[in-house]
Order: sequence, then C-alpha cells, then structure tokens
Amino acid sequence: MTKLSVNINKIATLRNARGGNIPDVLQAAVDCQRFGAQGITVHPRPDERHIRYSDVKNLKPLVITEFNIEGNPVPKFIDLVLETRPVQVTLVPDAHYQITSNAGWDTRRHKDFLKNTVAVFKQHGIRTSVFVDTDLTNICYAAETETDRIELYTEPYAANFASNKNEAVKPFVTAAEKAMELGLGVNAGHDLNLANLNFFFANIPSLLEVSIGHAIISDAIYLGLENTIQLYLKQLK
Repeated sequence: MTKLSVNINKIATLRNARGGNIPDVLQAAVDCQRFGAQGITVHPRPDERHIRYSDVKNLKPLVITEFNIEGNPVPKFIDLVLETRPVQVTLVPDAHYQITSNAGWDTRRHKDFLKNTVAVFKQHGIRTSVFVDTDLTNICYAAETETDRIELYTEPYAANFASNKNEAVKPFVTAAEKAMELGLGVNAGHDLNLANLNFFFANIPSLLEVSIGHAIISDAIYLGLENTIQLYLKQLK
C-alpha cells in the first residue's frame, strides 16, 4: 500500500498571512487524518515563514498516523527533530531563500555529512529518508549513507507529464528499481496532483509513500478538504 502524507505547510502560510490562528494548523492536521490521510508532513524552514517550530512541537501529540518532518539538517532542525521524535525525517538540501525545494542532494559530494546525520537520527529510532533526483549515482551514494529510504523529487515528471507521460515516468521507474536493488525504500513528492498521481503510482510498484501539499490544499479550495483527500486516496488504489 502506498501511503498519502498530507503536507500542511500551505495551511500555515495562509494563517501567517493574516496573523492569528485562522486557519488552525493543528485542527487541519487532525482533520486530514480523520478524512483518511495516512500521514502528516511538515517542512519548517529557519525563517518560519509557514510552519513554525512551535507548530511542530504542538503537532507531535496530535499526529496519530505517521509524522514526517522535512528540512535541511542544520543544527536547529536536528535539535527540533530529536525533541519531537517523528516517525520519519526527510533530509532536503534547500537553501534559506528558496520558495520551495527544487533539487535533490548531491549524495556523492555530501555523503559523509549525510551519513553522520542519518546515524544521529537512527540512534534515536527515527526512520530516515534522503531527497534525491533520478540520477543513479546519487541513489547509489544515498545507499552508502545508510538511510532507510529515498524520496524521489518528482517535479521533472510533473513538468513533462502532459507532453509524454511514458517518457516522463521512465527515469523514475529506473531509479525506483535501483533503489530496491540497494535495499532502499522509495517515497516521492513534489508537484504530484490529481492529473498525474495515478499514472506515477501505477508505474512505481515499490512506492511506499507520497507527500503532497500544494496541490491538495489548492484543490481543497474548490472541492473541500475531505473530498480532496478522498480523491487523492483513490489515485493510490
């Protein structure tokens, strides 16, 4: 079964734009789970422009499914993850100024850093995932970090889906097969939506989890949050 983890960053973005606590990020997480989501993802950044570090701490007792915290493993982030002890931490090489994550790790260049960081989290019983593209070299070196999983950066698939979906998914099939060969679990995320998710799912049988935020919250404006989550779950069957 492929799990759907809902990234609630955009809920926090909307809240922060006005101040106060509307919409309520904590209630949104509870509701997403009630509506069928099998996980909650957050991606706190150092400037806390959407999810705040305090949100992560407050969410911990409310997430009864799988709590996944994404981010660049700077010291402040590492401390947060060790304090909250999520099920999974996803290591993403995003710079402070980036609007959204737009590249995976160069795992060959950063292998030692990632290996040491992964070891810290695994010592505390936290499953690790490393954000990578489909370059097989990066996947091979990701395995050498001793991470449990990789998360495939799927923006290139989404960008090319409309023009040629078979060609768009091909590198991801190869990447997933290599990951399985190396004993790595496979997650995926970035720009997956109702139009392209089912085809991706159907072609990556080893897919364990997808993390989707922007598209789900955008669709929910028109379709409602409960209905939207149900529609996404149907794409994973």
